Amino acid sequence: MSKLLVTGGAGFIGSNFVRYLIDHTDHTVSVLDKLTYAGDLTTLAGLPAERLRFVQGDVCDPQLVDELVRDHDVVVHFAAESHNDNSLSDPSPFIQTNLVGTYTLIEAARRYEARYHHISTDEVYGDLKLDDPERFTEQTPYNPSSPYSASKAGSDLLVRAWVRSFGLQATLSNCSNNYGPYQHVEKFIPRQITNIIDGERPKLYGNGLNVRDWIHVDDHSSAVLRIIERGRIGETYLIGADGEKNNREVVETILELMGRSRDDYDHVNDRAGHDLRYGIDWTRLRRELDWQPQYRDFASGLAQTIDWYRANEFWWRPKKAATEAKYAAVGQ
Repeated sequence: MSKLLVTGGAGFIGSNFVRYLIDHTDHTVSVLDKLTYAGDLTTLAGLPAERLRFVQGDVCDPQLVDELVRDHDVVVHFAAESHNDNSLSDPSPFIQTNLVGTYTLIEAARRYEARYHHISTDEVYGDLKLDDPERFTEQTPYNPSSPYSASKAGSDLLVRAWVRSFGLQATLSNCSNNYGPYQHVEKFIPRQITNIIDGERPKLYGNGLNVRDWIHVDDHSSAVLRIIERGRIGETYLIGADGEKNNREVVETILELMGRSRDDYDHVNDRAGHDLRYGIDWTRLRRELDWQPQYRDFASGLAQTIDWYRANEFWWRPKKAATEAKYAAVGQ
């Protein structure tokens, strides 16, 4: 039985990964999370105390990170500042957490010879043209377009350099856009769902033709576990599920699933530097590690997500008013 340290394990993707580990393995898990606005201990509620330890702290704290990594076999680094709009308003937390935090972790991991897995994003590759038949691959050059994606690109390169220079036992994964339970209401899909629950109209950036490649968070979790178990050290694996949809299609599907007219939404100011399209080629993950997503039907996964937000208003309601006020201030 392995001891895993999961950073950012009280956030959206990290907490779902922790739940996946508890449900599908015998591993014990320690979570390190700073509990900023995007971290919430309720995401871990109900998990068995004998298999889960929570530590509140910062990945940029070298003494705390050293103490934790020393006692674990595997480090899985989810902790990140991740919201593009926030990075455009104030890039500084993204530089600190995503770059300095990653450096702090990989230094500890090499010191104690821990297995390290680095979670990244497809946004490091920039964007594709809407009519481009190609998708991102592990060989696509980095071309980030926001402070968020630039900081994640930098953290990826740090890990790759530590593998080459110091023999860090690391793998990396770059995943497409996630959706599912426990996602903050500032994000695109939960914002639209909770607006409709409140009787409001969803908000669509610009013309709504920007394309994202969607994957259910449980599929992301299963892919990360497969990479940790079978991935080749030093390699990068792209995680996707053939879920390309433009933002207008997503909003219209949500409206339809929630019993509203497909055109019952408002256009709002577009995001600065808004990437046109993401698309993931996950051939390596499929061929080398024999991985397949379970949620191939986007509408079905979306319906389950809608049901979760309807049933868990207690979780997202306290965050909703402040989030909408922030968007309203910039015409979004």
